[in-house]
Amino acid sequence: MARGVLVREPWIFLCICILLTAHHATCFYLPGVAPEDFQKGDPLRVKVNKLTSTKTQLPYSYYSLPYCQPNRIVDGAENLGEVLRGDRIENSPFVFKMREPQMCNVVCRITLTAKTAKEFKEKINDEYRVMMILDNLPLVVPIRRPDQESSMMYLHGFLVGLKGQYSGNKDQKYFIHNHLTFVVKYHRDPVTEVSRIVGFEVHPFSVKHEYEGEWDEKTRLTTCDPHAKKLVTSSESPQEVEDEKEIIFTYDVEFEASDVKWAYRWDTYLLTPDDQIHWFSIVNSLMIVLFLSGMVAMIMLRTLYRDISQYNQLETQEEAQEETGWKLVHGDVFRPPSNSDLFCVYVGTGVQFFGMILVTMIFAAFGFLSPANRGGMMTAMLLLWVFMGLFAGYASARLYKMFKGTEWKRISLKTAFMFPSTAFAVFFMLNALIWGQRSSGAVPFGTMFALVFLWFGISVPLVFVGGLLGFKKPTIEDPVKTNKIARQIPEQAWYMNSVCSILIGGILPFGAVFIELFFILTSIWLHQFYYLFGFLFIVFIILIITCAEISVVLCYFQLCSEDYLWWWRSYLTSGSSALYLFLYAGYYFFTKLEITKPVSGVLYFGYMLLLSYAFFVLTGTIGFYACFWFTRLIYSSVKVD
Repeated sequence: MARGVLVREPWIFLCICILLTAHHATCFYLPGVAPEDFQKGDPLRVKVNKLTSTKTQLPYSYYSLPYCQPNRIVDGAENLGEVLRGDRIENSPFVFKMREPQMCNVVCRITLTAKTAKEFKEKINDEYRVMMILDNLPLVVPIRRPDQESSMMYLHGFLVGLKGQYSGNKDQKYFIHNHLTFVVKYHRDPVTEVSRIVGFEVHPFSVKHEYEGEWDEKTRLTTCDPHAKKLVTSSESPQEVEDEKEIIFTYDVEFEASDVKWAYRWDTYLLTPDDQIHWFSIVNSLMIVLFLSGMVAMIMLRTLYRDISQYNQLETQEEAQEETGWKLVHGDVFRPPSNSDLFCVYVGTGVQFFGMILVTMIFAAFGFLSPANRGGMMTAMLLLWVFMGLFAGYASARLYKMFKGTEWKRISLKTAFMFPSTAFAVFFMLNALIWGQRSSGAVPFGTMFALVFLWFGISVPLVFVGGLLGFKKPTIEDPVKTNKIARQIPEQAWYMNSVCSILIGGILPFGAVFIELFFILTSIWLHQFYYLFGFLFIVFIILIITCAEISVVLCYFQLCSEDYLWWWRSYLTSGSSALYLFLYAGYYFFTKLEITKPVSGVLYFGYMLLLSYAFFVLTGTIGFYACFWFTRLIYSSVKVD
């Protein structure tokens, strides 16, 4: 079972988390954050979040449906990540008193119109779930696992309602969940007598409430008797959704003492039965790495050692002319590639992605980005992307200077705008689609302005600063001189064709991560928590090694066949794994998701296209730098006249 650890001293935190990561621990570093203590009778205020559906992927605010409202709706403070996720946290009329059970509390009574009945039916048909929060814990519905009777699984939020037949009627009817039985679990300190909330569950019911006489504030429901502690269940008389129907919303509150301590309360939400699958993913990836490492070791220790020894022992020009292999292209191997400006931009952007992902992974694996901080990871990734612009400008300008470029401002400008402008254009169009659906997932103007400010106000200047620093550095000298006239490339075998080689190169990096990719897609599109960042960090390291090794192996074969155009091919070889990622995203869409609306499909493939593009830039940059190091190493080891 997963365990959570709350630590406030950074140095102690790092030491403990390194030891616990291997045991599926979840470390929460919460500087300055303390659990809230409640005395008996203290008010507990439930906050409502969004309505979500895996069928539409379009979130809506809670009050977009005619639910009961408090006297004044107050919006909660949200960070950048929460806004981008479509969270809309607001207060609600649900107010409890700590450790004081309540039954048959009437929230409000409404009469449906044709419009409101249609809205409820649409949300029920699309299987929307209602999200609520108490003391920063999301509301869950406990369900017993069919394969393990003693084990429970938890679904986030409860369904707006259900659709089905009733009383032998063959017509499909819509029924709303208008009675909620909340279960608040608390851990009580035996010394101080204070309590802390460690669980927030709900059992939803559809009940057609009845009462006698005229309705007023003191009306007693005959279907829900707090004195007899009796509720007419949904199976006896469910509440139907139709025009002119009267609906009374009610709730119960139960309190259960729990042995779970506050620091471990997220175990309920993060517990997963899939640890064995994650370990299988790691083993699968390690097998690929071992296979590639064996090939690289054979090339480096046997073939290359033999080649270098043989080349260095050649004494006459005739002997050298009889030789074939990678040495013969030494005068062309460091010739700048075609579209060298674009190449530098892609490499710089890849360095920016690499820095962002690496730092995010480290912080997430050590628990700094815990699920308790909603939107924290997305906010951290955006800010890291902005500040990593410094390294993007440095890497692109450094490479640009090696290619004898002189206009570093132009290359910095391209680096600052090429990928972000593409991503922003796609994001803006998708956001327009979401806005057209009046979804809370649409990013408001203020947040859009904040994103543009982060881009133009911080990222772009940092790219230029990095470009200046990189261009001021001494030029990277090639280990061998480049001929003035390019050598003719001999005809290549079919299997050394660039397209064939590139497509083959992307298979293994994708194979190293595709199992973990399934869980990532599930957490994104099926609205589940993903917290096994220790596994993910290991897979990321394996991805780096796989991309580097497959690029080096295929680059060596390419040079041996006297094809010196390795720059772009080294980038595309490992970068082609993004093609397989996008194809897998299509397979996941048709086999795992139930999206039927065109707008939702466009959103899915639009965001997955952006994700695949980012994956291409990342893996391509890793492959290039591996080949860059490899070629400089081997050509600096041979004697060239």
